[in-house]
Amino acid sequence: MSAAREELAGVLEALRLPADDAQIGQLLQYLELLQRWNAVYNLTAVREPAHMLTLHLADSLSLLPALDRRAPRRVLDVGSGGGLPGLVLAIMRPQWQLVLVDAVQKKCAFLQQVAATLQLRNVEVLHGRIEGLRLPGFDCITSRAVGELAELVRISEHVLLAEGAWAAMKGSVPEAEIRALPAGIVHDIEFLDVPGLRAQRCVVWMHRAQAPAAGRPGDS
Repeated sequence: MSAAREELAGVLEALRLPADDAQIGQLLQYLELLQRWNAVYNLTAVREPAHMLTLHLADSLSLLPALDRRAPRRVLDVGSGGGLPGLVLAIMRPQWQLVLVDAVQKKCAFLQQVAATLQLRNVEVLHGRIEGLRLPGFDCITSRAVGELAELVRISEHVLLAEGAWAAMKGSVPEAEIRALPAGIVHDIEFLDVPGLRAQRCVVWMHRAQAPAAGRPGDS
């Protein structure tokens, strides 16, 4: 077993995420493609393969247990960039429909190449700004790159279903951003345990006041 495969297996085990050999192979192939394209297109500031596995793969995988409790059918990844967390979610949850949006053409070209190479039939890549796109509604909108929470809500609220939720991945709790959320948007903080990462990570769940809160461990 290669070092990367062994490390990835350890991450999946720590997160209690079952994955078959095909999915593990796809995750590692995605990592290889990200490294190769990054040398030319500068998709991420992270260069070392081992760091990519922790900071990108493990980080994105850590969101899955939280998302699983909502069991979304359609997920939008805003500002998908190098496909984080969108492509990782698509590999691990082939039953979900993933739409990946980015305003940078070269990043969309990479996303399309990965989806084609890995035969991810549940992935659609769209080039453009989400505020200008008219799409069917989504159960969940993820983001790892959009800066401000209020901005994420502003640009994507028109494509979130009435009972849908945003899942914004952050480092430490963004108190100032939370205070700036528009009226009628409520939030919940869920801390993420990223194997191998000694830094705080969390997901800020947001939904309209009348929508149900994100499911939490032990909820009935």
